[in-house]
Amino acid sequence: MARLTVNGQTHNIDVEPDTPLLWAIRENVGLTGTKYGCGIAQCGACTVHIDGEPVRSCSIPVSAAEGKQITTIEGLAQNGVLHKVQQAWIDHEVPQCGYCQAGMIMAVAALLKQKPRPTDAEINSEITNICRCGTFQQVREAIHAVANA
Repeated sequence: MARLTVNGQTHNIDVEPDTPLLWAIRENVGLTGTKYGCGIAQCGACTVHIDGEPVRSCSIPVSAAEGKQITTIEGLAQNGVLHKVQQAWIDHEVPQCGYCQAGMIMAVAALLKQKPRPTDAEINSEITNICRCGTFQQVREAIHAVANA
């Protein structure tokens, strides 16, 4: 039995300790905003925050997340108000298919928390999520809009 705190709520789930956190979040906790993309921590579709740091949940075992605060895309908004990155995504019409966007938003939210005014070079080095639709220019515009707000 694993005990996970996801978006401020504690969940006792019956999984093996080496179960990827992604599957525990989706299948056991029931939060499906975090997506499976590649399964090898390359694409970033599965990005969540653990104790405020962005991680690729497909490569983190449940055992490594116990006792930590996990935030998914569903927990990013607070009190019914979208996170500033979520709002920028809407304002700048970032998503096309949208599949990678939850992970991308989580990565960007973490970047802006660390570096409120990132340069293009910092964005390039920190945001390594892959968008197959190629919305990288809109992503950059949304990041700069939040940084300059």
